Amino acid sequence: MFKILAKRKLRRQLDDFRKQIRFILHADDDILELPQKETLKKLLDNSEEIGQEPADKIRTFLNEAQPLIVRNSPRFRSCRIRELLDVLAVACMVAFGIRGLFLQPFKIPTSSMQPTLFGIHYVEDKVIPNINSAAAFALYSTVPAKAEITAPGRLDLNSFSNNARGGNPLAKFFFGQTSFIIGDKTYTLPGTLQKVADYTALSRDQIYRPGEKLADGWLSMGDHLFVDRMSHHFWDFRRGDVVVFNTEGITDNGQPLAGFYYIKRLVGMPGDTLKIDGNQLLVKSKDSNEFIPVQELCQKFEKIYSGQGGYHGHLNQVGSGYGRFLGSPDAELIIPENFYFMLGDNSLFSSDSRVWGLVPRSNMVGRAFFVFWPFSRRWGLADSTAPLPVPTTESRGNSFPQMSQQ
Repeated sequence: MFKILAKRKLRRQLDDFRKQIRFILHADDDILELPQKETLKKLLDNSEEIGQEPADKIRTFLNEAQPLIVRNSPRFRSCRIRELLDVLAVACMVAFGIRGLFLQPFKIPTSSMQPTLFGIHYVEDKVIPNINSAAAFALYSTVPAKAEITAPGRLDLNSFSNNARGGNPLAKFFFGQTSFIIGDKTYTLPGTLQKVADYTALSRDQIYRPGEKLADGWLSMGDHLFVDRMSHHFWDFRRGDVVVFNTEGITDNGQPLAGFYYIKRLVGMPGDTLKIDGNQLLVKSKDSNEFIPVQELCQKFEKIYSGQGGYHGHLNQVGSGYGRFLGSPDAELIIPENFYFMLGDNSLFSSDSRVWGLVPRSNMVGRAFFVFWPFSRRWGLADSTAPLPVPTTESRGNSFPQMSQQ
């Protein structure tokens, strides 16, 4: 019984031996010298003949033949290693080909497209299920942002630091951390100073009391999505598309924009005349003589004017000031050929074409296609989620309270 099993094992080794030689002869045909090829072919023929011999002869043949393969093979002598390297090379080529020609992954960097697409943002505690922080990060790209006042006092404006020790390792690595002192206690929260100040509404004038919660939620990395780089070669960009473009040649008062890739919504087509009056974007297309609300030209804008979930229309105002373009209800702008006018959905807090002007057709990269992470209510086809059915109220910090509910 043992002899039969041993013979079967040797036959399997002999089969592997033949596969190894055939692979070398096929894969390295162009780099093998003629004597090497002849030696390998002879070993292959001998392996066919030796297969019917007793086990001891097969074992002796394999022991003597293996060094000959090593001496007559290129540098990578293992069939299995070569196969794995070939598979890895093909997989990398396919991945880079898909990324370069079809689907390219992007991370939303800012809040300018909220609540359609989110950058790093604060999420209320009730939005995330009751799971541990590691699972919450894996599913929702979130880390805990929770702090409760334990001693009375005022905020020390000179105490802010981004070199806080301890805390959540995920938060420290992906978001950074900000520490500060209230009274005589130090608190550490994830995010930059500006982001922490936003979601905690920190105030130097407030006297904080024990039990008050500075934050009771999560900080999210925001949306990661695939951008379709191919379809616009077959049907051109359309009004309402959410588009990624590069900022090459685009300046703000002569200064290059911060970041090479931006994502905004295409609102103005070549030949359009635009103006914003009463928080309403009005469009006079090149084949029309009157201004029409943009949502009457494209259904995608209806949610932006719904007044729900943080959507608040389009404004002349940008932050605490006004842009150089469409900065007043009387201002009009004609879009020339091969240029587009781009606006962020989070109009009050979006640096867009109102600030730095038009985007050339040559800068357009592709349409937002699919949000693949996190697994939030926005997961799936980009720009396909209805507004959260909560009325938009006044802004707070650099956002609207309704945006932290999603």
